[in-house]
Amino acid sequence: MPLPFAPLLPIALRLGAVATTTWALARIMQDRVHPGRTDQRAEDALDDLDEGLTLHRPADRAEDRQTNATARLRRVIRLRGQVWELDAGLLARVRLRQRPE
Repeated sequence: MPLPFAPLLPIALRLGAVATTTWALARIMQDRVHPGRTDQRAEDALDDLDEGLTLHRPADRAEDRQTNATARLRRVIRLRGQVWELDAGLLARVRLRQRPE
């Protein structure tokens, strides 16, 4: 006895369209996303951060109205017999300068 495939055709077409769209978007994103890099100087700066949150304006950058922020969180998490160490660091710089038009 032959199986009726006609009722399954719309579902198969929708799934195929979704799969094709997902594949195409993944390919586009792969081509446009920068692979990134690891800068050892930045890694060392993050390792040297003290725990907590800081916000300051350097005196030598007053004309730029630059504000620097740092944050570091270090915790040990115990979950279901496993021990995880969380070390999150953040360096940020915000600089606001007026430019002539």
